Amino acid sequence: MVLLDHYDNNSTHTHTKHLQLHNLVLPLERQITTALFYSSPAGFTEGVGVLPDDRLNAAVGETAMFTTTLSPTEKPFQSVNWNVNFSTTILVMINSEETIGPEYEGRITFFPSTASLELRSLTLGDTGEYTVNTIQDGKLQQGHTTLLIYEKVSNVLVTSSSTDLVEFSGSVSLSCFASGSSLSFLWLNGSSEVTASDRVQPRIVTQGYFAVGSDISLTCSVGSRSPAQFQWFLNGGQLLDTGSELRLMNVTMSHSGNFSCQAFNHKTLRSQTSQPSAITVLEKISGSSVKPSTNLTVEGTSVSLTCEASGSVFTRNWMKDGSDLTPPDNMTLSDNNRVLTFDTVKRKDEGEYFCNISNPVSSHGDTYIMTVNYGPENVQIKGPDKIIMKGALKLTCSAESPPSARFTWFFNGTEILTNSAEYIKEEVELSDSGNYTCQAWNNITERTSSSAKSSGCAAGCIAGIVIACCVIVAAAVGGGYYIYKKR
Repeated sequence: MVLLDHYDNNSTHTHTKHLQLHNLVLPLERQITTALFYSSPAGFTEGVGVLPDDRLNAAVGETAMFTTTLSPTEKPFQSVNWNVNFSTTILVMINSEETIGPEYEGRITFFPSTASLELRSLTLGDTGEYTVNTIQDGKLQQGHTTLLIYEKVSNVLVTSSSTDLVEFSGSVSLSCFASGSSLSFLWLNGSSEVTASDRVQPRIVTQGYFAVGSDISLTCSVGSRSPAQFQWFLNGGQLLDTGSELRLMNVTMSHSGNFSCQAFNHKTLRSQTSQPSAITVLEKISGSSVKPSTNLTVEGTSVSLTCEASGSVFTRNWMKDGSDLTPPDNMTLSDNNRVLTFDTVKRKDEGEYFCNISNPVSSHGDTYIMTVNYGPENVQIKGPDKIIMKGALKLTCSAESPPSARFTWFFNGTEILTNSAEYIKEEVELSDSGNYTCQAWNNITERTSSSAKSSGCAAGCIAGIVIACCVIVAAAVGGGYYIYKKR
């Protein structure tokens, strides 16, 4: 029987491996044993960016340390986000304030100088893809790695279908039961390893993901005397390759499919074909981008963000300000999370949006910072309510408006000044008493708003007017008396 050996399945809990023996012979009266080992299954993602390249392996109940490649720095991170499987938040730190996911309280230690993370009391549910995103000085850095959790081997038991065995007659099945995860089974006859033959029938089914450009090696083994000859097949079609090892160099997506091998013994004229092994070749994710439908977002309008990338896209996940995005009532996700639409933009929607695109062999993301323009609102004029003759008059206008508003001044309805938040007159006359209006204009929202203020004559100004009037009256009376006398 043929063995196709690539990777062991990453299964958990109780496992069974069968050994089928036919045409029994006396040497099998010796003790047959099986050995079980931890095996590192085919991880599809290695560390990228600020996390090390090696995947992490740990057992249930142990501790995992995610150490970044970032050097300790006194300058704090603006934000740090740790999550698992692109959906569950472990920790979010924004401006030194930390928020920990409920299921990780009391289980993690965060190291703010390097953004590293320690995870304790591991369970099988902690297996997954761990991602960290950091922002420092406005620069985004990312990293991800895979954590694999194993159950320790326990409760090993070997059973036999029969204990009354006759040489050269009948069959027997030996079954090995064990608890644990990612187990490999090795059968021993005494101290010698049991190899595949027409009396031993193992069955192995494997599958894996690989990036375009990778090198893949498949090995086919079989017990045969004389040595077997091999043929390889892809999706049932025969390949030109022969030999027990099939090496695929610099693979492309066309190499995806079900591989199998056939062993042939030219003496016995017997052949055996292995179970197929599924191989999937994917393009790595690259060139990700988040593009808005408009660069000038105005409150109350509709805007969409589109997340694109090159490569074999499996999933897209959105974040806002370092946390997983749960779209509120005014947002919708469509086209497999490719498009994020704001039906009506609100001021609270302002912030940093991050889209992460991934497949089993890679991931890549991009950030878009949304600024919401609104206003002008709450236009106010600050300045004196009364003017003083020959004194200075200064009025200042302000408004809530991103971007900043432009101001135009009116006096009694007539425009007197443009493009200035201040109106200043160094020497006030009586004619400067009246209504002053400031009009604010936002060139993005194309909206205007205004405020008015009345500035009247102060007490000193009135006294001056009275005195001036008295002088004029006195002069008129004196002049009239002079003319009367002369006549």
